[in-house]
Amino acid sequence: MKQIIIALAFSGVLISCNSSGKDKNETDTSTAKEAVNDSTATQAKNNYVAIDTEEALIATSLMAAPEASRDGCKVIGYNMDGEFVTLREGDNEFIVLADDPKKSGFNAACYHKSLEPFMARGRELRAEGKTGPEIFDIREAEAKSGKLDMGKPGSTLHIYYGPNDRYDPETYKVEGAKYRYVVYLPFATAESTGLPENPVGPNHPWIMNPGTHRAHIMISPLPDNKE
Repeated sequence: MKQIIIALAFSGVLISCNSSGKDKNETDTSTAKEAVNDSTATQAKNNYVAIDTEEALIATSLMAAPEASRDGCKVIGYNMDGEFVTLREGDNEFIVLADDPKKSGFNAACYHKSLEPFMARGRELRAEGKTGPEIFDIREAEAKSGKLDMGKPGSTLHIYYGPNDRYDPETYKVEGAKYRYVVYLPFATAESTGLPENPVGPNHPWIMNPGTHRAHIMISPLPDNKE
């Protein structure tokens, strides 16, 4: 009888050990699967590739435009060969200035077509070798004299920019890119708008270049303060 009891007890220990080992193996396998899934998800989230074709350049630059208007935007800028051309014709109120593929980082802009004389004049003067301050002074004088059309007051400029030049081919989003918004109000001031001349918080509108032809409301994605 004593031998029977010992045999039953020993069998119970073996069953318990086998069960524990099975549970551990199942846990290890599950953990391994979760790790693989997490790794795959991370790779999917970071599926960025170089902007190395004209199609990619146009698609990523169009991200600067409001989503509902992207299909009809005209796109201009430097192509992959370094030539300033019309990359795509458009039929709505926006013109997109594509990122320059020869420069590091990413910077595309979308502006109301009434601003084109102002923008084109800046490109023309820059091509002539004029400096930033010189361009400002020339356009200031031309705007005051009425020679330079500054567009409709309240015309907007949308800027999509960042330090990287890679993008997600599924969404066309550029890695780390952010938005900055500008509303042009030539010769407006802090007094005429009620806006401060410096930002007072993240994404807070303020007026830049007040009292000049280039006066505009600026909304920049300032970082939140971190303790």
